[in-house]
Amino acid sequence: MRRRDFINGIAASATCPIASRAQQVERVRRIGVLMSRAATDPEGQARYVAFQKGLQRLGWSEGRDIRLDVRWSPDDVERTRQSAGELVGLSPDVILASGSLSVAELQRVTRTIPIVFAVVGDPVGAGFVDTLSRPGGNTTGFMFAEYSFSAKWVELLKQVAPQVTHVGVVRATHVPSGSPEFATIQAASHHWALR
Repeated sequence: MRRRDFINGIAASATCPIASRAQQVERVRRIGVLMSRAATDPEGQARYVAFQKGLQRLGWSEGRDIRLDVRWSPDDVERTRQSAGELVGLSPDVILASGSLSVAELQRVTRTIPIVFAVVGDPVGAGFVDTLSRPGGNTTGFMFAEYSFSAKWVELLKQVAPQVTHVGVVRATHVPSGSPEFATIQAASHHWALR
């Protein structure tokens, strides 16, 4: 073997890991986003823009090292189901899910792609995670409220209008987190002698 060939071989093998690391760094990460609002909804747009800005503050740049695939499904079960299937079909590295319906439909179609949720009422009660401290599975995220507040609403109502004996609750039965919240309201109503 000639000396020049040997040195070139060593140089090539030494630079190979550097080149492969450079390719890994330059890999574009794909993030799916399933929003539970209409694309024209100002609050939904504000949340999405906040998410983009948060990514930018962390050093991620859309088009350079991340790609965002967004679907908007305003509390429509069939549309959310279709959007969840589309996003999973794109094989993203992670999916951001806004709202309980989005999480439920995403979990129906994948147990391997990581799902990070926001704006979910009771992820444990809805069965999305095992516990808040140890979620298990492929799903984790942030609750938007504590259900003890629902009991407080009943208490405040009784303090403001002590003569009230009946209370009606309007809720969307297809939203998984609604059941635990409704149970909290019912328990508080019994305590305050409401029907």
